[in-house]
Amino acid sequence: MSKYNLRFITDTDLYNHTKETVEKYTFKINLKTFSKNLIDPIKLTFNSKVYNKNIVDVIENEIIRQMDKSNTNHIGYFHQNIFQYMGNGWEVPKRGYDVINKKLNYYVEMKNKHNTMNSSSSQKTYMRMQNTLLNNPEATCMLVEVVAKKSQNIVWNINLDGNTVSNGQIRRVSIDKFYELVTGEKTAFKQLCEILPSVIDDIISRTELDEKQNTVISELLEISPNLLKSIYLLSFRKYQGFDQFNV
Repeated sequence: MSKYNLRFITDTDLYNHTKETVEKYTFKINLKTFSKNLIDPIKLTFNSKVYNKNIVDVIENEIIRQMDKSNTNHIGYFHQNIFQYMGNGWEVPKRGYDVINKKLNYYVEMKNKHNTMNSSSSQKTYMRMQNTLLNNPEATCMLVEVVAKKSQNIVWNINLDGNTVSNGQIRRVSIDKFYELVTGEKTAFKQLCEILPSVIDDIISRTELDEKQNTVISELLEISPNLLKSIYLLSFRKYQGFDQFNV
């Protein structure tokens, strides 16, 4: 194993945690998996016609979008679960907050991007943190964002029922500031980002990953040689009139 020389996580823990994330990646997709999320044929029709794209390319782009969405969840796993290897009381509970430290009284909710929560989910998260403070007045609650607008550790101001609410113990924190808090090193997150490509290269060179397999197009052709028609029948086959649908 290579030496990664991060003072806040061992080489073995970093390698194994990254390997678990890589192995979660999606390599195979079939029509059953593809259609679990209801496909919008109208959208695909617009994309094909407006962008002057072959329907095969449009379907392939939708496949990639779905796989990428799944892989985004795996990256969330990477960001959250790495903190269980950093010691000093940091842990990743099976339920509740994403990361906690009972010894230091920190309770953390993590988000990949600053804009992934709508107003309703933001309010729900904030009220949950308020409830935590009611039960534990010494606690500090944090919304930690991996991709934030800027480096920050600020009071989280939020609008509840038309009123701006804030509490110094409820914070909005960028991931670099959180790494600094956890490790005591100002550039800890930067150090991780610098070494991560090498870690992934090491893993890929030593791991037999699943072969890529995509049978969506071939299975759609079994429904109809007209791929656009197949997409419509996939979603609308039980709708009125679609037993005699032609495009």
